[in-house]
Amino acid sequence: MKNVDVFFSFRSPYSYLVTPELLSLKSNYDVNVNLAVVLPVALRSPDTLFNAQNANRVKYILLDWQRRAQFLGLPHAWPLPDPIVQDMKTMKIAEDQPYIYRLSALGVEAQRRGCGIEFAAEVMKVIWGGTRDWHQGEHLGAAANRAGLDLASMESAIEGGNQLEEVEANQVKLAASNHWGVPTMVFEGEPFFGQDRMETLCWRLDQHGLRKSRDLDAN
Repeated sequence: MKNVDVFFSFRSPYSYLVTPELLSLKSNYDVNVNLAVVLPVALRSPDTLFNAQNANRVKYILLDWQRRAQFLGLPHAWPLPDPIVQDMKTMKIAEDQPYIYRLSALGVEAQRRGCGIEFAAEVMKVIWGGTRDWHQGEHLGAAANRAGLDLASMESAIEGGNQLEEVEANQVKLAASNHWGVPTMVFEGEPFFGQDRMETLCWRLDQHGLRKSRDLDAN
């Protein structure tokens, strides 16, 4: 079966916005939809976007992602806490990052267990859908359960595991695809960047005859 690799960050609002379409892609096409977690660009390449010199870009993203969420009919709010500890006025990134490495490792582990896209969709719905203090209580555990996973088991697996090494490998693969941003979907070496390119990706999959046939006669 052919693969669609989804390069994805838990700090990316656009990665959140694409999750319903990724679930649809998995249901409607004969492809493996693989979650390939990368670190946010704020950590991978802080000078690329999130710095004081790029204030207008940041302001635009903060405007546009909410507008896009409204267009798509998705609940939305900037996360509290932010998955990246960063001063959004100065763009200074804290040395201590208690959330993003855990989330990224859990995403890798979810993919290893065959539920990467499902886990990402449920967790992002919590983080970006307006759940305050998403990191506390049962929020992540309940999200994992809805994805068919057990958070405690996953936490045990990432303790001392090599999941973050896989994140680094995914970042190399993203660069090799000739892109840098998320979400980027890669099919047969061809990158499709952004939530608004899912329709184009489906068009390409249709060209390859990968849409699942539907039996119109239930009998």
